[in-house]
Amino acid sequence: MRRSSRSPSRPRHRRAPAVLALTALVLTPLPATAATEGSGGHCAHRTQLRVPGAERQQAACLPELTTAGTVASGHTDPADWAGLTAKDVTVPSGVPGIQIDGYFPDTSTTNTNHGWGHDSQFVIRLPDRWNGGLVVAGTPGNREQYANDRAIADAVLSRGYAYAATDKGNTGLAFHRDGRTPGDAVAEWNDRLTQLTRAARATVARRYHRPPSRTLVTGMSNGGYLVRWQLENHPELYDGGVDWEGTLWRPDGPTLLDFLPRALSHYPVYAAGGAGARQAQEALHAAGFPAGSEFLWPYHHQVYWDLTQRIYREELDPGFDGATEAGTPYCTTGTPACDADYDYAARPEEVRRAVAKIALTGRIGKPLITLHGTLDVLLPISQDSDVYARMVREAGRGGLFRYYRVEGGTHTDALVDLFPDRLRPLAPCYRTAFTALERWLGTGPRPPASRTLARPAGAQTRASVNECSLDGRGSRSRAPRQ
Repeated sequence: MRRSSRSPSRPRHRRAPAVLALTALVLTPLPATAATEGSGGHCAHRTQLRVPGAERQQAACLPELTTAGTVASGHTDPADWAGLTAKDVTVPSGVPGIQIDGYFPDTSTTNTNHGWGHDSQFVIRLPDRWNGGLVVAGTPGNREQYANDRAIADAVLSRGYAYAATDKGNTGLAFHRDGRTPGDAVAEWNDRLTQLTRAARATVARRYHRPPSRTLVTGMSNGGYLVRWQLENHPELYDGGVDWEGTLWRPDGPTLLDFLPRALSHYPVYAAGGAGARQAQEALHAAGFPAGSEFLWPYHHQVYWDLTQRIYREELDPGFDGATEAGTPYCTTGTPACDADYDYAARPEEVRRAVAKIALTGRIGKPLITLHGTLDVLLPISQDSDVYARMVREAGRGGLFRYYRVEGGTHTDALVDLFPDRLRPLAPCYRTAFTALERWLGTGPRPPASRTLARPAGAQTRASVNECSLDGRGSRSRAPRQ
C-alpha cells in the first residue's frame, strides 16, 4: 500500500521557532580587533552569553578554536568531517576564543553528540580577534554540526570570522523518518539554518557589543543547497554566499532521483563486461556521468549511489516501495519496487509536490559564487550546477552570480589522496572564492567572469592542495557550459 504521509510511529519535528532578526547591517567589516572584557579577557562573562531560542547550551573558553586544538580538547568530532578533505590541506592555528554548543527545541533524536540524543544541535565559535563578520553553515550529507570544521570553519576562523553551524535538524541515514509528510525533513534543514543565522547574529552582537557588519552563508553538497535556498528566500539575512557543489532540487528535474536510478541500472552491466558493457557505458554518459570519470564509478557504486538514491527517494516518495523503508539495497532491475527501476517522471503528482517544498528557483537576492568539480559523479555537474547557473541567468540574477567549474574536481576531496594524478581538490578553490566574495562585497574588484578552471600541471604536488586561481592563470578563459 502506498504511503501518502509519514507513519504515525515516526518522530515528528517541531518547526523552528521565530527568533527576532537584527536590523539591516552595513557591508564593509571593521578591521580585526581583540575582544576585551576587562581583566578577565576572553573568558570573562562567557556564561552571560545566551543564544536566543536555545533550549540548552554550554560555553567553553578555548585556547584554540580550529581543529588544531579542538580535536585534542574534544570540541569537535573528527568522525563528522572524515573523508571530506585531502590529507595535506592546511590546518591553521592561533585562534583562541569561546565555543558555544547547544540545541534548539526539537522532538527528533538522531544526533547523539554530547550524549544529548537531541536534534537541532549547533556550534557557535567566537574568536578573540574578530574581524566584524559572521559565517554560517549547514552540513553536507546527513552529518552533524562539526562536519565543516576542517573544510570551512578552520579557514574562516583564522581570518577572524565568528562561525556558526547547524546539524540541520535531523541526521544519519534514517533522517527521512523525521517530519509528518514527504519532504518535511529536508524542508526543516532550511528552517534550521534560518533559525541559527538569526540566533548567531544576536549572539555575536552580545559578545562583541555590536552586530556583525557582514554575514556570509556557505556550505558543501547539501550545505551548498542550503546556501542557494537561503539567498533565494532570505536574502535579507545575508550579504552573500559561497556554494560548494550544492544539491539541486526542482519539481521537473533534473534531480538525483533522475540520474541515480540510471546509474544503478546500467553500472552492473558495465562492470560485468561483455556484449552489453559499451552500451551501458554510453547510457551512464547520457545520464550525466562524464566520459573520463569511469575510474570513480566502482567506489561510488559501492559507497554512494545506492544508499543516496534509497534514502532520498524514501524522504520524497515513500509510497514507491509500500511498507518497506528505504528500499532494497543493491536490488537488480526487475525486482519489485527496486530503486534501480525508479522513474521519477512516471510517479504521481504528489511526489513533485513534495519536491516543490524544497525546490530552488535561481532567484538569488545577494551575491553568490558556486564551485563544482567536472568529475563529480555523485551530483554530476551537467545535471546540477550547470542547470542551476542557467536558472540564475534565466531569473535575471546573473549579475549576482559567478560560477567556476573546477576541472578534475570530484564530490569529496579525500578521493584526491587515492587518485592524485587524476583529481584536484576543491578546497583551495573554495578558499580563493571566499576571498573573492569578500572583495566583491567590499571595495575590491568583482570576481573574474564565470569559467572552467583547468587542472594545473603537476596537480599531484602538495602545493595544488592549497592553491587555486580564479583569474584565468592556468584556467580556460571561457564561459561554463549551460
